[in-house]
Amino acid sequence: MFTYDVTARDIYVARRRIAPVARRTPLIASPLLSEHVGASAHLKLESLQETGSFKIRGAANKLLSLTAGEKGRGVISFSTGNHGRAVAYVAKQLDVNAVVCVSKRVPSYRVDAVKGLGAEVVVCGESQDEAMEQAFRMQEERGLTMINAFDDPFIIAGQGTIGLELLEDLPEVDTVVVPLSGGGLISGIALALKSADPEIRVIGVSMARAPVMYHSLRAGKPIEMEEEDSIADALAGGIGLDNRYTFRMVQAYVDDMILVSEEEIAKAMAFALERHHLLVEGAGAVGIAALLCGRVGEVGRNVVVVVSGSNVDLPMLFQIVRNRTGREANPR
Repeated sequence: MFTYDVTARDIYVARRRIAPVARRTPLIASPLLSEHVGASAHLKLESLQETGSFKIRGAANKLLSLTAGEKGRGVISFSTGNHGRAVAYVAKQLDVNAVVCVSKRVPSYRVDAVKGLGAEVVVCGESQDEAMEQAFRMQEERGLTMINAFDDPFIIAGQGTIGLELLEDLPEVDTVVVPLSGGGLISGIALALKSADPEIRVIGVSMARAPVMYHSLRAGKPIEMEEEDSIADALAGGIGLDNRYTFRMVQAYVDDMILVSEEEIAKAMAFALERHHLLVEGAGAVGIAALLCGRVGEVGRNVVVVVSGSNVDLPMLFQIVRNRTGREANPR
């Protein structure tokens, strides 16, 4: 088993550290998904975290590990919305000044949520990569501590606490389906699961529009791609050409990676609302989409989908549901 500066021990330490901040989220059965895939299917509801996504786990682990001096100088991050919201939330609890850099592509409702938590928001550039570059410049200029969105051992270990909860709640789990963008979430979960049993399959899912990690893996090195608009906007952005941790961890631990279309993501969002009464953002629904559309092969007897977030634009979600209802009523 390879190690990349993050170990199972780090995940256990993270669980104790973040317990006062991050919730232990429920694992619920999905009878309709179970029927669809011919196995017992469950949903891990990270969408029910206080900030609406799993990102609070990694952000809390990193911020709570800082020295008093680092906290006093303040922190900075870059984000497509969910990470920035988590950083702002935890920083507010700790009375730490936070700066979050976002690109012009980030929807206004996500930007407003970060501002509402007291963080300084810097809107810059046309892509997540440009926001990241600005964040690193400001880090140097102001002497701030970077809270990386994914490529950091503390972030990875924090997200890995989800894997510990899965093993405790469903020790018979055979396959876990995880949204994949920068790789912090799936790296942590996969490390936790495969440290317990290397035979547990971990499947990453991303949108078909500019999936940088997917193409980086096929190129054998981190690459850059032009960002594209997607209803799974929280998965947008690059992985960094100087990626130190997540690229290699995804290479080592992730068994397969699947891409889903915009229509398939929309179908999954509507499914979550109509069948489970859950608000799920596009990025959080990609795993459901992969199962609904038959993209995942053998899942064994027990499969879990990580529902990573609920920070969705409600008018857009309701329009998706209306469009689907109209098509079903009028098949033409």
